[in-house]
Amino acid sequence: MKYFNQEIQNFINTNLKTDLHSLLLKKSPFPEVSMQEIVQQIKGRKVAEKKFPFLLKENIVFPPNLNLEQASSQCTAEFKAQNLKGKKFLDLTCGFGIDAYFLSKNYQEVTLIEHNPELLEIVKHNWEILGRKAIFINQNLEEFLNQNQEKFNLVYLDPARRDVHKNKKFLLEDLSPNVLEIQEKLKEISDEIIIKLSPLIDISYLISALENISKIEIIAVKNEVKELLVFIHSNIKTENIEIKSINLESDDAEFSFHFNDEKKAVSEFSEPLKYLYIPNNSVLKSGAFNSVSEKFGLKKLHPNTHFYTKDSKLENFSGRVLKVEIIDSKQIRKGHKFNIISKNHPLTPDEIRKKYKISDGGNQYLIFTQTEKGKVIMKSV
Repeated sequence: MKYFNQEIQNFINTNLKTDLHSLLLKKSPFPEVSMQEIVQQIKGRKVAEKKFPFLLKENIVFPPNLNLEQASSQCTAEFKAQNLKGKKFLDLTCGFGIDAYFLSKNYQEVTLIEHNPELLEIVKHNWEILGRKAIFINQNLEEFLNQNQEKFNLVYLDPARRDVHKNKKFLLEDLSPNVLEIQEKLKEISDEIIIKLSPLIDISYLISALENISKIEIIAVKNEVKELLVFIHSNIKTENIEIKSINLESDDAEFSFHFNDEKKAVSEFSEPLKYLYIPNNSVLKSGAFNSVSEKFGLKKLHPNTHFYTKDSKLENFSGRVLKVEIIDSKQIRKGHKFNIISKNHPLTPDEIRKKYKISDGGNQYLIFTQTEKGKVIMKSV
């Protein structure tokens, strides 16, 4: 791994706002590093400004773009670290080490496994800069599991979700490592295991494929679902698994329900009342469509439209609440600005804008959807 001396660091800091394409056409002023390597550090700092600002320190080294993209954000890592503490922490898929840095803060001994030697060197260097200690092991995790004799209080795992052709994979047996193959081995070395998975994975499939799940968490940031966490406790057999939906960097309340309860929950239906309730995306991902109705005392507009309604306003809803009125399409005035929402409706937002000659933006919403009686248009008031 190349280290960047103070002169190179100064050059990087000076060029943080320089056009990177034009910079790449120039020759590096430093014989020991190429311009490509310098530009990579500039890219890394730019990513860190938004994604992991705790790394905006002198002498921190950033890896290639793919590793930056795959790393968790600081805000999701900090959230996951809440209430975690113990003696021995093991991360089997260290990567750039963002999750490991926060999740292991309240553990006395930290072991990090990473098969990419260059990436592990970067993590080791950065942790020294940050004043954190760990045992860094450059090894394939399957080999480590076969040789390991130690027990840990927590094992963390973030399997690779792309194959050699960079195609996305969603089944547990297609991930690297194959989670189904190693789950028994994991339970032998720790009572507590956390597995980070793609938010696109099917929750029913997960529950049927993995044993000893104690909890599932769906984490969104500003309403974009980022990851799904599976908590496994080797001594617990839970018949009715709790599923939590969290929307970070928002005012939304956390929403939780139990998986089997959703099957028993029943929704009532209604035409739009005074308030429209739109669950956030982490709740929608959880599949708690009827549990939302029961928990908040809401009525659904349509079996296939996950919009809800009520005559009064709730303050603790996990999503957006709009005061609305039903309007006729003739009341939509040309040239006005609206935020358009179209769900379970034949027209897309773009088609709606063209048809009614309106533009995007402003403070008001137009909602195109269906109730049990048919198509309906609502306007926020």
